[in-house]
Amino acid sequence: MRFLLFLPILLTLGCDLQRSQLERVQHAGELVVLTRNSATTYYQGPFGPTGLEYDLASGFADFLGVKLRLETPDTLPAILTRVQNGYADLAAAGLTITEERKQVLNFGPAYQHITPQLIYRAGRRAPKSLADLNGTLEVVARSSHAEMLRGLQQTYPDLSFQENPELESEELLYLVWEQVIDYTVADSNEVAINRRFYPELRVAFDISAPEPLAWAFPPGEDTSLLDKAREYFDSLNQSGKLAQLLEHYYGYVSDFDYVGTRRYMKHIKERLPPFRQWFEDAAALTGEDWRLLAAVGYQESHWNPKAVSPTGVRGIMMLTRNTMQHLGITKSRHDPQASIEGGARYLASIKKKLPERIQEPDRTWLALAAYNVGFGHLEDARILAQQAGADPDKWADVKKFLPLLSQKKWYKKTRYGYARGREPVRYVENIRSYYDILVWMTSQDRLPEEVAPAFKIDTPAL
Repeated sequence: MRFLLFLPILLTLGCDLQRSQLERVQHAGELVVLTRNSATTYYQGPFGPTGLEYDLASGFADFLGVKLRLETPDTLPAILTRVQNGYADLAAAGLTITEERKQVLNFGPAYQHITPQLIYRAGRRAPKSLADLNGTLEVVARSSHAEMLRGLQQTYPDLSFQENPELESEELLYLVWEQVIDYTVADSNEVAINRRFYPELRVAFDISAPEPLAWAFPPGEDTSLLDKAREYFDSLNQSGKLAQLLEHYYGYVSDFDYVGTRRYMKHIKERLPPFRQWFEDAAALTGEDWRLLAAVGYQESHWNPKAVSPTGVRGIMMLTRNTMQHLGITKSRHDPQASIEGGARYLASIKKKLPERIQEPDRTWLALAAYNVGFGHLEDARILAQQAGADPDKWADVKKFLPLLSQKKWYKKTRYGYARGREPVRYVENIRSYYDILVWMTSQDRLPEEVAPAFKIDTPAL
């Protein structure tokens, strides 16, 4: 009788063991993926779940016709151990392919190349090589960086470092910035993103040549799921989707401006507090994120309510007289509350004009380009993109065609003609960085407290 009770369970286990890894995923109807919470992999952004690894994993689940289940173990060693023991279908966590890891894991095709870099803080003497270090070097435990440094100890016998089993790379970058530790090693993509938040971080030198990142799969001869991943990445490469994703996540952070970022951080503390409530009010009125509106205001005027451009636009949000009148706002453009409300309403009106099929965050980036260069010129660039076989609904594609509007060969084919098309590209990319910094400061509870605004409007005119 007891055997009969266990018989269905035994039969189920037997069937499951006979299935390939791919068949088990399809039978379960879900893909279990291990990843990390970080800016380069997966996080909850203002527009929902985001990150390069999230987008890639979500796309792979769709490719297989199953649901995605993400799990985020606390540490890198936990991720590696769990996928090695078969407790997940794969790890999509920005993992470098290394010789040690290849002994215990299967790897998919490389989808990105990064360079490990030695990082220190401004104010210290810049080391020229690993033999020149004078202080504490700490890296993530079981990371590719630790493996690399162990190998380099043969060349640099005095090289010493500590492996931290609890912290991630971004947290070690923070410790360098706080001067708790002297050095760390981080991948170039992580450095590019985090230097906007910690502008005093410096790259001393590259530790090695560029290295490949890839997904890790459980070890063994069953490569059915891995083979499907190869098909998936082949399709991403052939369609240009992979290049589009890399451009989306890293294209706007490649030009790091140390001086500009330091000035922005200073202005957040000194200039933003009296305007914050008005940005929040305008956000509540339009449904926009107040931090996005603040980023637009900073790009336009550096939060200067008396700003005037040579073309006649003025105020914090740099609006024209006609725009204010069209929006029904009769107060002066130098009135910061009126200007902020006007800018928010104008941006919202542009977003409504875009086709409904365009999803966030591309919808916002395209609308910002139109805020700068005009809706007609944006449409011209989208048409050029479509004619060239690119995606007119993706900012990563459209931004390649906006600069063509300044070339006669191209703008003579468009409805609205010439435009200084490079300006909206730089405009949007700057705002994205300003916005990222405000979102990050909010998450870290680092924004200064609001203060009551007190402004005298000297100019009654619109």
